[in-house]
Amino acid sequence: MKLRQDLVLRKVGDDYIMVDPSQGMVDLSKVHTLNETAAWLWEQLSGKEFDGDDVADLLCDRYDVTHHQANLDAIALLEEFEKAGLLEA
Repeated sequence: MKLRQDLVLRKVGDDYIMVDPSQGMVDLSKVHTLNETAAWLWEQLSGKEFDGDDVADLLCDRYDVTHHQANLDAIALLEEFEKAGLLEA
């Protein structure tokens, strides 16, 4: 799988948001907020092919977390990305 390359990650205050720069006026129903970890993962995965194991490995490398918990978190995050339409078809 791959992240959509037409979206731009922006930091606004303490929040990270995904913006579609092709929109003339921002449709707030299409703006997605990411927490710091999700934003960091977005930056690490941008432009690359990856799967859930790659996400879990990144989480284990950065945080003190078991591989089992990292896998669960990766699955949950990727499901959210898919529901939000943040992954390439």
